[in-house]
Amino acid sequence: MKQYDYLIVGAGLFGATVGYFLKKNGKKVLIIDKRDHIAGNIYTKKENGIDIHVYGAHIFHTTEKEVWDFVNSLDHFIPYNHSVDANYKDEIYSLPFNMYTFEKVFGVKDPDEVVKIIEKEKAEAGITVPKNLEEKAISLVGKTIYELLVKSYTEKQWGRKCTELPPFIISRLPFRLTYDNNYFNDQYQGMPEHGYTRIIEKLLEGIDVKLSADYLKDKEYYDSLATDVIYTGQVDALFDYELGDLEYRSIRFENEWLDKSKFQEKAVINYTDGDTKFTRIIEHCHFLKQYGDKTLISKEYSSTYQRGGEPYYPVNNQRNNELYAKYVELANKSGHLYLGGRLGLYKYLDMDDTIVEAFKLLDKLGIKR
Repeated sequence: MKQYDYLIVGAGLFGATVGYFLKKNGKKVLIIDKRDHIAGNIYTKKENGIDIHVYGAHIFHTTEKEVWDFVNSLDHFIPYNHSVDANYKDEIYSLPFNMYTFEKVFGVKDPDEVVKIIEKEKAEAGITVPKNLEEKAISLVGKTIYELLVKSYTEKQWGRKCTELPPFIISRLPFRLTYDNNYFNDQYQGMPEHGYTRIIEKLLEGIDVKLSADYLKDKEYYDSLATDVIYTGQVDALFDYELGDLEYRSIRFENEWLDKSKFQEKAVINYTDGDTKFTRIIEHCHFLKQYGDKTLISKEYSSTYQRGGEPYYPVNNQRNNELYAKYVELANKSGHLYLGGRLGLYKYLDMDDTIVEAFKLLDKLGIKR
């Protein structure tokens, strides 16, 4: 008999959610993580009275009432509507693209006039079916706004030209012909009153957790402890890159404490010109309105991922998706290995998506929620 029914590799939102329900159903669970803290990339810690989003801004939003009720059972969520500005050479524009943006750029207040301008620019570009991100963006907002607010920002973020990126990436950014600065359309939006780490702590109550534990370095030992393994790390690393490396983007944060109550008017401001090397500035005090004598700003730099670094975003082009599918075939051969989370599933997941994927795995395992 093994010591545990399940070994979960990764103490982030996916692993903690799955572990929580496994334990509720009487399963013996061990969760390990190579970092020295739980919560993965949604890890928050309090400094100078401010909840710091250590690995970048995380705003919870969802259309799923089941997901919303689940997270609210773990902590009280304070209403928070995310609003983002774009800074282009010290000029401020509203995001997502809405009538505030169009009025400032085009000087018109009538949505019909905006549509005419965009359709004219789209026609001039000769776009029928967008084949890449550039064409998709122009078809959505026209060439003028694309070059002002999308092109350089996106190329900094992904490290490649917009013509080399798939069109679906830009579809994540809402587009409205109304005066509405709310970044997300989702019905449920908010911030946990006590930070995301508190949520993960509650999910992990009563579960054996081991931190600073590198599964890949001691794989044989950890595999011997449990009947099944749920793995949320890099799939190419799991198989020692035998089929080749999957591509990721990484992020570097440059943090600075300032002796003032706030630095900017919103939690996130994107810098869309090519001369500014960072992609955005996050100011953490705005998330829970924690204003005091000090504030922390984080400049976010996107970079190419190198082995041993921090992989943040999968690069979901055709080559990588096909390679990932081959790794999944290897994983499925074991019969006792399940993949999950942003890295394990190799796709961009918002927090609500992560929970939905965890629910799907639980259903597959026959675990009651």
